[in-house]
Amino acid sequence: MAECLFCRIAAGEIPAKIVFRDEKAVAFEDINPQAPVHVIIIPKKHIPTLLDLTDEDQSIMGYLYVVANHIAADKSLTESGFRLVANCKESAGQEVFHVHIHMLGGREFGWPPG
Repeated sequence: MAECLFCRIAAGEIPAKIVFRDEKAVAFEDINPQAPVHVIIIPKKHIPTLLDLTDEDQSIMGYLYVVANHIAADKSLTESGFRLVANCKESAGQEVFHVHIHMLGGREFGWPPG
């Protein structure tokens, strides 16, 4: 999708600090980090919100969590842990309408989250 920020990052049209890339997914550092490690993990396929997921998207969504495990190892988060967050729609905090997971780590987190 030409006007989607994350599609443009995935296509290499907009620079980003890429930490993972393959044929299915891209992960990059958040430009406004909320933790010492804050990575955005996206499918290359444009899916606007979690509500737009279909049965055929099950495998890619599971794959994003596998990508998170690879990034956790690369960022030395496997011992301390990390948080994964997916927001759906404006009132939940979604700002870019392309499904994505925030990976946060490197500090203590409270509960409930928000």
